Amino acid sequence: MDIFFQLFWLFFIFSALSPYITQQTLFSARARKIAELERKRGSRVITLIHRQESVSLLGIPLSRFINIDDSEQVLRAIRMTDKDVPIDLVLHTPGGLVLAAEQIAEALKRHPAKVTVFVPHYAMSGGTLIALAADEIVMDENAVLGPVDPQLGQYPAASILKVLETKDPKDIEDQTLILADVARKALDQVKRTVKGLLADKFGEEKAEEVAALLSQGTWTHDYPISVEEARAMGLPVSTQMPAEVYALMDLYPQAHGGRPSVQYVPIPQQRETPRPTGRR
Repeated sequence: MDIFFQLFWLFFIFSALSPYITQQTLFSARARKIAELERKRGSRVITLIHRQESVSLLGIPLSRFINIDDSEQVLRAIRMTDKDVPIDLVLHTPGGLVLAAEQIAEALKRHPAKVTVFVPHYAMSGGTLIALAADEIVMDENAVLGPVDPQLGQYPAASILKVLETKDPKDIEDQTLILADVARKALDQVKRTVKGLLADKFGEEKAEEVAALLSQGTWTHDYPISVEEARAMGLPVSTQMPAEVYALMDLYPQAHGGRPSVQYVPIPQQRETPRPTGRR
């Protein structure tokens, strides 16, 4: 009976430690891949990658966004980087806190050496704001950026201001008027930030134009800005994505609950050359 009791506890301990061991193995693999990319490019590589957390609350995956902790860590990495060393930022995020995104963008802009932002899939909202600070934005051919117009709660700031254009102020609730005042300030602040990030590259007039396009509610907040559209705006976009960046992204798996919705054999697929069918 004792042997079964011991086996039970060994199984219990292994089950408890298995997630930790798996996580540490994954962290080590990421560190090795980052070091490999740094050696290849002679740069400091920083990742800002937001996936749903594998640790969930009551069975519901926790989504992550750009926050103050992120900006603190990125700024620390930038401070630890010599002024002559280029910075490569691998960016995959739905956006997040404007303050945190602005801090990261301004710090990248001040770095004297070349700054490259890699967008393998998407960098929306605050992620796009960060990308605008780069000397070069390297995107996958199918990757997208997004508008940076501020959101107040669940409403776009630009849409809140539209209420003032369609109604008499006497018919608008005080709370809506207050929101409209905050919305106007938020739009002005973000536009000023974007213009400041672009002025050195574009000049005052062009920077003003692009800043207004991106920050003033031209599109819905989830509008996908493709490589072609980004280039048409004048953004320094390339599609020469290093294979190491894709390999690094594979080490940030999305949390799955149950069966995966997408499945395929993960090997390169090429068309086979048909064999001749004629007689010899």
